[in-house]
Amino acid sequence: MYLIEALNQNRLNKIQDLYVEAFPQAERKSFELLLKTRDNGQAEILSVENENNDFLGLAITAQYQDMVLLDYFAISPNQRSSGVGSKVFQLLKQRYADKRFFLEIERTDIVADNQLQRQKRKAFYLKNGMQNMPFFVDLFGVEMEILTHNCELNFDDYFNLYHSLFGEKISQHISLVK
Repeated sequence: MYLIEALNQNRLNKIQDLYVEAFPQAERKSFELLLKTRDNGQAEILSVENENNDFLGLAITAQYQDMVLLDYFAISPNQRSSGVGSKVFQLLKQRYADKRFFLEIERTDIVADNQLQRQKRKAFYLKNGMQNMPFFVDLFGVEMEILTHNCELNFDDYFNLYHSLFGEKISQHISLVK
């Protein structure tokens, strides 16, 4: 299994299709913004592929100083529940081993229509070595938990990454949940 920078249009098309399918519109940044951030050297758009170059999923990261946010991670529907996600996640942790690696998930301790899905997602990340940070954020009206791998992160670090990479237009929609 490989993580390959998506620099050609064929890979980008597959990634964009899965991106739209896997993430609700309210949680997606514009694909153009992701490409711009990548072109500025502040993000990676990665295609997950096997030895036969079959497309298995995507990983999109945002990078600022010593931090890497796993902004989006999805496995193709026909590959889910097969262990591919855990294998790819280990590759991501290795790729960013020298950085503070973290991600966001929807809060699991509040009532929601997709509560079981949220709990399964959190269990996946905890099983794969992530830890909870002791704060929640409001990201565009969605309360999120922050999970990290072998590092500490505070709200100011988190906010600074967003503000530096995506600007005031996006960061004005981020706050610490009291």
